[in-house]
Amino acid sequence: MLQLVESIRERGVITLATVRQKEDGRYELISGHRRKRASELAGMDILRCEVVSLSRDESIVLMVESNFQRSEILPSEKAFAYKMRLDAMKRQGQRTDLTSATLLQKSGRISSREILAGEVGESHEQIRKYIRLTNLVPELLEFVDEGRIKMRPAVELSYLDEDCQRDLVDIIDENETTPSHAQAIKMKKYFNDGKLTPGVIQSIMEEEKPNQKEKPAFRDERITKLIPKYVSRGKEADYVIKALQYYNRHLQKNRHPNRNRNRDDAR
Repeated sequence: MLQLVESIRERGVITLATVRQKEDGRYELISGHRRKRASELAGMDILRCEVVSLSRDESIVLMVESNFQRSEILPSEKAFAYKMRLDAMKRQGQRTDLTSATLLQKSGRISSREILAGEVGESHEQIRKYIRLTNLVPELLEFVDEGRIKMRPAVELSYLDEDCQRDLVDIIDENETTPSHAQAIKMKKYFNDGKLTPGVIQSIMEEEKPNQKEKPAFRDERITKLIPKYVSRGKEADYVIKALQYYNRHLQKNRHPNRNRNRDDAR
């Protein structure tokens, strides 16, 4: 965004934004939201636009397509873009049954999810998974964007209701760890059985992950017993490094007391 702001300050907006005129006479921005924001940050009050004649659903399709031309797209952006696109296709009269693609194939028809898959170069199953992400609470979706939660466990967690998801967010914050795919599957099963409570979530999250066994930062008991209990897991090395830096400064000061005294007198 900062690079775009600087570019607009120097050369202006090179590619026109796209707008459509709404039924009430006002204009709606379809493509160019980042250019609009960058222009505002650059101190400009005018954005050059191209006016196109499109329906609401046609404009959604165009907006999704323009977003996919960006080099980097977050999983959450893909998720909502796919959902908006399929909803628009549904309103335009196309089939969007996301649960019966196999039946549609056997009957010689094709689902709109498969149509979209062909357009964007993703499998229809991958599109289904992305759309499932739109059922996550914002905090969990942010973990997915940050890479802290992978796609497979995120899809399983999307089947939990909002209360269970928020309980999970609290436990993730407390324990500073995110669920594995196996843990997410287990939570989904307990939820479907009506037995997923905060205590059950905590118990599942405390289970050791086979491929993520946490190695202690220090095994020497002479070191571990000197680290205060308030130092959180994973921060032990930082604490020891700071302690050593402080100790080295102390040694330097005691090695050259006269130099330090002369420096203090000069000040």
